[in-house]
Amino acid sequence: MSDDARQAAERYRLDRRLREAGLETETTESSGPARGSTAAERAAFVETSIQQAIRRGEFDNLPGAGKPLPDLGTSHDPDWWIRRKIETEQLTGLGPPALTLRVEHTEMAARLDALAHESEVREAVIDFNRRVIEARRQLQGGPPVVTPTVDVDAEVAAWIERRRARAEAAAVAAPPPRRRWFRRS
Repeated sequence: MSDDARQAAERYRLDRRLREAGLETETTESSGPARGSTAAERAAFVETSIQQAIRRGEFDNLPGAGKPLPDLGTSHDPDWWIRRKIETEQLTGLGPPALTLRVEHTEMAARLDALAHESEVREAVIDFNRRVIEARRQLQGGPPVVTPTVDVDAEVAAWIERRRARAEAAAVAAPPPRRRWFRRS
C-alpha cells in the first residue's frame, strides 16, 4: 500500500508541474485503468488497447509475421531457450563431463589429425586420459562416465598411419611435375 501512496504522490507532483508549465495532463482512458480498479476492468482496458493498436496497424509488418513458430509441435521442454542459444551460437564443450568426454572420444581422430607433430598428439591423448580419470573420480551427479581411456601409443601409431595414407593419396591425386622446355646451364 505504501507503493501506491508514493506513486499517487509522485503523480500529483508531476500533474502540478505540468499545469504550472502550461501543459494539460491527459486524464482520458488512454492513461490506464483507474487506481483501485478490479482485475476485470484492467483486463478490459488491456484488451481495448490491443484492439485499438490493431486498428491503427501497429502490429502490421512485424518480423516473423505469417510464419509458423519454430519447434511448436514438440514436447514441452523448460530449457528450450538454452538449447536454442547453444544451437544458434554453435557452442561446444557444454554439459556434464560424461557427455562431453563421450563426444570428444568419438571425434578424437579428427581432432588429432589437425595436429602437426607427434609430441602434440601424445600430449592431447594424455590430457584426454587425465580428464577421463578425473571425471570418474568426481561425484558431481549426472550420468556416469563410461568413456574409456585411450592407449597413447596406439593412438600415435594410428595418427602416423592416417597421416601417411593422406600423404600417399595426395601424391597420387597430384599431377605429375611439368617438364621444362628448356634447360638451364
